[in-house]
Amino acid sequence: MNPACTPLPSPALRDGHSTQNMTASTRKSAVRTISKAKDISNSNGFEEVHKSKEMKLQELYGISVFNDAVQRQMLPRSVYQALRRTVESGAELDLEIADAVASAMKEWAIERGATHYTHWFQPMTGLTAEKHDSFLTPGGNGEPLMAFSGKELVRGEPDASSFPSGGIRATFEARGYTAWDPTSPAFLRETADGATLTIPTAFCSWTGEALDKKTPLLRSCEAIGTQAVRLLHLIGEQAVSRVYPTAGAEQEYFLIDREFYFLRPDLVSAGRTLVGAKPPKGQELDDHYFGAISHRVLAFMMEAEQELWKLGVPIKTRHNEVAPSQFEFAPYFEHISVAADHNMLTMEVLQDVAERHGLAALLHEKPFAGVNGSGKHLNWSLCDDLGHNLLDPGKTPHDNLKFILFLCAIIRAVDLHQDLLRASVAVAGNDHRLGANEAPPAIMSIFIGDNLQEVVDSLVEGRAPAQSEAANGDDLRLGVSALPDLPRDATDRNRTSPFAFTGNKFEFRAVASSQSVSYPSTILNTIVAESIDHLANEIEARSEASDRGAMIQEIVRETLSKHGRVLFTGDNYSGDWEAEAQKRGLLNLRTTPEALDYFASEANTALFDKYGVFSPRETASRSNVLYEKYIGRIHIEALALKELASTVVLPTAINWQGNLADSINATLSAAPAAEIGPQREYLEEVASVTGHLKAACDKLTVLCDLAQAKEKALALGDLAAWYCADVIAAMDAVRAEADHLEGLVDDETWPLPKYRELLFVH
Repeated sequence: MNPACTPLPSPALRDGHSTQNMTASTRKSAVRTISKAKDISNSNGFEEVHKSKEMKLQELYGISVFNDAVQRQMLPRSVYQALRRTVESGAELDLEIADAVASAMKEWAIERGATHYTHWFQPMTGLTAEKHDSFLTPGGNGEPLMAFSGKELVRGEPDASSFPSGGIRATFEARGYTAWDPTSPAFLRETADGATLTIPTAFCSWTGEALDKKTPLLRSCEAIGTQAVRLLHLIGEQAVSRVYPTAGAEQEYFLIDREFYFLRPDLVSAGRTLVGAKPPKGQELDDHYFGAISHRVLAFMMEAEQELWKLGVPIKTRHNEVAPSQFEFAPYFEHISVAADHNMLTMEVLQDVAERHGLAALLHEKPFAGVNGSGKHLNWSLCDDLGHNLLDPGKTPHDNLKFILFLCAIIRAVDLHQDLLRASVAVAGNDHRLGANEAPPAIMSIFIGDNLQEVVDSLVEGRAPAQSEAANGDDLRLGVSALPDLPRDATDRNRTSPFAFTGNKFEFRAVASSQSVSYPSTILNTIVAESIDHLANEIEARSEASDRGAMIQEIVRETLSKHGRVLFTGDNYSGDWEAEAQKRGLLNLRTTPEALDYFASEANTALFDKYGVFSPRETASRSNVLYEKYIGRIHIEALALKELASTVVLPTAINWQGNLADSINATLSAAPAAEIGPQREYLEEVASVTGHLKAACDKLTVLCDLAQAKEKALALGDLAAWYCADVIAAMDAVRAEADHLEGLVDDETWPLPKYRELLFVH
């Protein structure tokens, strides 16, 4: 590995300092070290990254994946065909077939250096989990065997007692099961010391209830697929037998030097800076967006891309984002369950590769106040097994009929279930991001562009669209030539919309950068399935109509008239839209506790149960876990800020206050007649702000001490609301005084890396 990619020892440790006694010299030492590392990177930084450049991308892509090509090559034809039936239609896989797949998978993995396998799953922590088991099995004569059976492939049994369950099970109930998900191919996670066969799985309790995020996602895929096929059959698409959602999750992230990361206790504990004054220059000049990528960052990106390509993750785009030190990877779309797995892998690889390059990848939604936050734009669509994208407007009236019906279903779903859609992205970090610096607001609305908006308006009003070429001036009829072509990119994009149509897909822009896309995808699939079901029911109920085209048009008109309030083509940031949204009756759920109050409502619980996505107990458990995660996150932030302010910022301010007083006293002693009025004012300001900080810290301490009593006295929703209102307000007060002091205390004295260093020195 080249020197530029070797993690450097933190100056906090190298210079004998801890976070409790950091000094400005520690910070300056970090800057010097990073500066030297940068010079090394510029001269030698690509040697390690290009170690495999002799391998063509076509050969590199998917090389670590037990994918369809490998399966076709290694499995007997009958076994391969049985596995494909399971993947494509959910057919049950018998144990004999599973044994054959497991044998081939083991052989393939061992040839590539694997010694262990793991069932890789997504518990309700929001992260991934894995328990490694060796292929090694003692033989009858004491000699080692390498074994892996179909039973071991299909099911694992990790201890489930310490994973969040939201009340589904007691902590002493430890049994849980992982179940192989054959729709997402197994892969190898490789290190310098070997490889591990990693098998994507679902995770459930002994009672069969889902304890993960993958199982509900797969259930929601079945729900929307069933309803979409039903609707297509009703409009004559009898050849379609399967519909599935696709997704591509763009991933935004920040990169900072690891030297600075370990000098910021708030970043280590909370993932974001809890104090930090705005720098003189942030993103005001828009000079970072799509700018030239620095050599050090480009070396990191290249290595991360190579790792992801080997894992079959279709990363297509890399670029600088809006904020300084902010970047983005964007993949090509895939089946939504695979896309969810691949996004979890992307986050893991970003952090692993960053460490090797002496960097820290920050996935928090708002690691730095006052600059752009990070999101995860979920590009979502529907495809059928004939290769058609159902959200492609198409060039023929028949395609337009499909498109308009599915567009109607989505518009109805977002309007009718805006509470669930907002709750699906409700995490503590997103509250700092939504509605600020390039992020959409918390009001759920849809942007479809001027061209489609005109089509929708004309359908509602029963007239031909403006500038259309409807034959003979006849009234618009769905499914006949009067409906004009609907080009994919007829209008500009709207970056302020939380849910925007972008040619042949919808971009859900409100998803949080640190969260799994499984929840937003599950919710989106479910609410659209319900709306497709509704439209299909309406068509069936009116099947005796003499004019089928007119009947479908009437259903479309009724749906759009009732739910068109959610369509908005303007600036979602404007105060006028907030007022207009309120008039339209749209929800504006600004905080996570407000949004989560709707998650397990009676209507939503019934919705999930009807489509088999969550049982009522599973819905209640998710609600509990989401509240608990929010409460836990804010509690950690409060404790981290209290400690940081009390042990770093406050002592620094008091020491500086003493230095100023000593300087004034020394001046008066040497020159009693000297004019020191301005110096006194400076000292008084420092003393005053320091006093305010101490008072704010005391208040935050009282609230932290009160938390345990509140936990016992309040229900989860009320406890979350208390943290949101009282604790966050107390934290904001501490930060305001600390940031004020950062601008008053001598730069040579301030111990914490400042924003100008965190964001611009790497």
